[in-house]
Amino acid sequence: QVQLVESGGGLVEPGGSLRLSCTARGIIFSIHRMGWYRQAPGKERELVAHISSEDFTTYSDSAKGRFTISRDNAKSTVSLQMNSLKSEDMGVYYCLAERRITSTSTPIRYWGQGTQVTVSS
Repeated sequence: QVQLVESGGGLVEPGGSLRLSCTARGIIFSIHRMGWYRQAPGKERELVAHISSEDFTTYSDSAKGRFTISRDNAKSTVSLQMNSLKSEDMGVYYCLAERRITSTSTPIRYWGQGTQVTVSS
């Protein structure tokens, strides 16, 4: 059974920092692309950052320069360091693990349960 367990969310003041972590169980972590998505109330889930199995990273425009995604294959963990947080960063953050059997196949995706990030003074 695949499990992605997120932690690290909470309440932080504008300009503050949080570090989210996601630990995966039941998958071969090292071959999966890992990502963080955010869903704000009334909005669709959107990409925050990805990190490939080769450590290539992708960030949304809003995350560039403020957030850093990293992975530790030995611990099956992906982290998201979030600095200079703004109110628009608020939402539920979901961890994603995905892989493709072939380069053209539909990706197999697993989601975590989400962790709430609230930015408020």
